[in-house]
Formats: sequence, structure tokens, C-alpha cells
Amino acid sequence: MKVAIVGASGAVGQEFLRILSERNFPMDDLVLFGSERSAGRKYTFKGKEYEVKLLQHNDDFKDIDIAFTSAGAGTSKEFAADITKYGAVMIDNSSAFRMDEDVPLVVPECNAEDALNRPRGIIANPNCTTIMMVVVLKPIESLSHIKRIHISSYQSASGAGAVAMAELQQQYKEIVETGEVKTINKFPHQLAYNVIPQVDKMTENDYTKEEMKMYNETRKIMHSDVRTSATCVRVSSLRSHSESVWMETEKPLTVAAVREALSSAPGVTLKDDPQNYVYPMPLESAGHDDVYVGRVRKDLADDNGITLWLTGDQIRKGAALNAVQIAEYLIKIGNVK
Repeated sequence: MKVAIVGASGAVGQEFLRILSERNFPMDDLVLFGSERSAGRKYTFKGKEYEVKLLQHNDDFKDIDIAFTSAGAGTSKEFAADITKYGAVMIDNSSAFRMDEDVPLVVPECNAEDALNRPRGIIANPNCTTIMMVVVLKPIESLSHIKRIHISSYQSASGAGAVAMAELQQQYKEIVETGEVKTINKFPHQLAYNVIPQVDKMTENDYTKEEMKMYNETRKIMHSDVRTSATCVRVSSLRSHSESVWMETEKPLTVAAVREALSSAPGVTLKDDPQNYVYPMPLESAGHDDVYVGRVRKDLADDNGITLWLTGDQIRKGAALNAVQIAEYLIKIGNVK
């Protein structure tokens, strides 16, 4: 098994290296690819040093079985044909192909089988906020169909990449040293000691692209007519996203039934004892694989409503881990060349 990582020097690319090592992913060789800026850098994986190769239009992917790509939508679109030409499975972390009808959009806990139908050799990894939410929604959907979702996200700086994390840390440093922030490049406003009610660009309907991803991707992953209204907010935590989720089901559900379903759901850890201050927080979900869920309660404004809070590491489950789990599923059932 020969594996490639495209975008190896980025935050998600580095997380791929950690997760592949931690999970002892079955592979014989590894090839790292990057831009002109990253080419030549060296990284150690399982005691062996690997040098980042320049991503080019050539036959470098001829012997690759699985390629994890996380270098942005533009790069994925430009190089998809080169990556898949000789039969490699391209598991793409960008937004390039997510809503294409001939590209499956997969979260293994929800719709792993969709990965088997990939006429272009591409499997899309969903948006991080969507992944974490649908992992939690799936066991509830099995109790009663979810008709509507309202969600507010609280997204950390790391959702915008390693450069954004560094910018937030620099802003705090500037506040301590000079009392004012001078470095504002990655975000439209100062993020330190602030929240920004915009993640990604605005669309014509005044919802952001991030918010529309949650609407469209949730329907595709869950094969559902569910309607999602989202407000995505950037907060000044460094890593792990959180979400406040309200859902309306076709029939009323008890909190006990929802908690029971969540407690046995794959990829979910239930932390729900609010009377004793036990609930999920991003500090504790950072670096972990599961999506943490708590504050499960009946909605006071809707008899068929359930409200909950979740948090998860969006670089792991929201990106690299989900992609690796897709690959593990394909290997398990023998669906790789």
C-alpha cells in the first residue's frame, strides 16, 4: 500500500502524519507533495525521513493507491486528473467536489457505503462543522426523522489553518506587549478577545459559504430532506470547534432516549451531567478523535425539539481523521486497487 499526502506542510497535512502513525495505518511507502514553497522540506514519519516533492503535472501518482489531498480547492481541481489517472483513490479535504453528483461525500459513521460509488476516483471529505454535527445527528435520526436544524457554531482559529493560529497567538502577544493589535491579515477583524460572526465569504442571501455548506452537505450525507439554518462564528480559541444545535424531529423524543442513542453511537462521547458542571468544552476535545456531546435537553419552545451542545477537534475528526477512516473502510472491505 503506497500512500500520498498532498499539502503535507499544512495544519491538516501534519495531522495526517500524526494520525497515520497513531493508527498504524497499513502502508508500505509514503510520498509527500507540496507547493514550491514547501518542496524540499523534510518530515519524519515512523523514524524515517521524507522530503516533500513538488506537486506537478506528471506521472508521480502512477504507483499511489490512496492520496489524501488537503491543499485547497484550486489545487485539488487542477491536479485531480493527474492524481486519479492510474487508479489512485483521491480522498479530498477541500470544497472542490463536495456537491458534485458523481463524487460521494462521506462520513464513515453515517454513510460509509457511499464511498464505493466513485466514478471519478474521488471521495470528498465534508466541511468540518458538518462532519461533527452529522456524527451526532445520525443516531438521533434513527429514532425519528429530523425535519429542521438550527445551529450556531463557535469555530476556533485553527479552522482557518496554521497561519490563522499563528495570527491569533501574535495578536495576543501584541496586546500584552503594546496594548493594541497590529497584525490583522487572515481574518477580517481582530480575533483576539473578540468573536466574528462570519466564517468564509458571504453569499447573495447573506448566509456565508460555510453556513450554506452545512445546509447542502447535511442533506447529501444523510440522504435527507432536512433543512438547516446556521450561523457560523469565529471565536478566539485556538483549536476545536463547538456547536449549539437545535433540531425538530417528526415525533417527540425523550431526553433519556436521545442520551441512550448517543451513548452507544460510534465516534461520540457523551459528557452530560450539567448539574455537576460536566459538559464538553473545546479544551478537552482538542487532540481527541470523538465528537463530545452534552447539554442534551427538551426544547422549551417546541414539543418535538431537542437541543444539545457538541465540540470536537476539527483538524482531526473534522478533517484528517475522517479522511483516514474512509481509507480504512475501503481497505477493510477490499475496495482499493
